Amino acid sequence: MKHAPRKRFGQHFLTDASVLGRIGDAIDPRDDDRLVEIGPGLGALTVELLDRIGHLDAVEIDRDLVARLRKTWPQARLTVHEADALTFDFAALAGAGRVRLVGNLPYNISSPLLIRLLSCREAIVDAHFMLQKEVVDRIVSAPGIADFGRLSVMMQAFFMVEKLFDVPPEAFDPPPRVMSSVVRLRPRAVSLAADIATLERLMAAAFAQRRKMLRGTLLPWLREQGLDLEQVGLALEPTARPEEISVERWGKIADALWALSERCAR
Repeated sequence: MKHAPRKRFGQHFLTDASVLGRIGDAIDPRDDDRLVEIGPGLGALTVELLDRIGHLDAVEIDRDLVARLRKTWPQARLTVHEADALTFDFAALAGAGRVRLVGNLPYNISSPLLIRLLSCREAIVDAHFMLQKEVVDRIVSAPGIADFGRLSVMMQAFFMVEKLFDVPPEAFDPPPRVMSSVVRLRPRAVSLAADIATLERLMAAAFAQRRKMLRGTLLPWLREQGLDLEQVGLALEPTARPEEISVERWGKIADALWALSERCAR
């Protein structure tokens, strides 16, 4: 049956066989992997993955597509969880093990989902996601580059990030108006920041006016929080801008801010 893509779910179905094969090769799944596909849609990538492994979990919000997927594959091969990926408990699904995530993510949920996955990264082996190219470029961007910002720091502080390849609009049905890219995320063995919420709060303050020098934005804010960077050996150049500061330095500043808040809470 023909399925009309639903705008509210941001549905653009990947149809290009060569791209599907490249994603499958990048993941290179094994039968003992707990592989979870987010947003399988019509099942094009699902077919590619089930050609390589015996069983796959899938998280799908569209009830019509859930019914279609369940009719196409028995549960012994495909277990479909009807749920919103933004609220789904991936850690519970992993149980005592860890999961590998894959998905062609709707553009409207990509950034919130990525941030949410930070809190369950210990349950994740890796993730391979198709995202808007602009988002992937921000995730992997280095300091001093225009794309470097809040998402860059948040993801790189907790994951090793790697852009794999770009995907043109014509690889989808219907084609989106933008280029897409595939990114690989692997949790760091040792994170560059101790507390996600503190780093997120710091990034909100730092990049609220990203074109302004730190002396007029972040440094006064940090002093209001009671943190003197010079006293903790983390002084920043006052004329620098937030996109010029490394992820490692941001992580250390967040840790100093977190330690300060912990002492104040006692």
